[in-house]
Amino acid sequence: MSSYLPKNEINLNKKFIKDGYIIYKENKLDNLEYIRGLIIKKCVKILNVKQPDNNNSEKFLNNIHKHIKTKDLNSFRLKMIKFLNEDENFKENYFNCAKNLLFTLVGNELAMQSKVNLSIQLPKDSSSLLPVHSDIWSGDSPFEVVVWLPMVNCFSTKTMYILKPEKYNKIHKNFSKYVGKNSLDFYKSIKKDVKWIKINFGEILIFNQALPHGNVINEEKETRWSLNCRFKSLYSPYADKKIGEFFEPITLRAASKIGMNYSLPKIND
Repeated sequence: MSSYLPKNEINLNKKFIKDGYIIYKENKLDNLEYIRGLIIKKCVKILNVKQPDNNNSEKFLNNIHKHIKTKDLNSFRLKMIKFLNEDENFKENYFNCAKNLLFTLVGNELAMQSKVNLSIQLPKDSSSLLPVHSDIWSGDSPFEVVVWLPMVNCFSTKTMYILKPEKYNKIHKNFSKYVGKNSLDFYKSIKKDVKWIKINFGEILIFNQALPHGNVINEEKETRWSLNCRFKSLYSPYADKKIGEFFEPITLRAASKIGMNYSLPKIND
């Protein structure tokens, strides 16, 4: 197959296929700081706590478990998701965090998930677990990628894991032997082969959501905050989640606009 991509983009695509993910360090933090500022603003309002100064944003979010009970977490998270997605600049800032990498790995005419999701894991909280899964198994398209933004430094059990592609390929060939097992049994069978993602605020993770991934109970002394959103090439195949329902176009080009609005001239008999 011919490829006219520049060498650096070819290498980046090969790395993504081989590793299943890429972590990109953002030099300009304007977009990320805007998003984190929104989160902190809403936290202060909902929890009626003191606004931290800019130098203490990380500490504030890391210690949010001191201000909220586990039983109230889901309600708090849903309010936060609603607030973020209603902000007129939130999604554009989100996209701009990963724009260059998305153009290289996915394409430059993109569809974006209509609502960005937020994960909050308090220390020792067993109610916020996301058992091992592949998004493809629940109706997503294999043409999608996930952009995962940490709002705090994430490490050890305060992060997510992903199964290495080479290991998943072996499982995929013999998947019938896992039929009937629950997610815990499946996780135990792959535990030694998963990659734990160490990532700091200011870095952006893009991963192949077809690969099994998930999290475990956060055993660290800090709260995890992360955002996730799916992107795909606008004209690539969709699965259960359709354009106009789950996705919306965000980078439509001139030729596409012309083509969509074109109709052949009518000829009178």
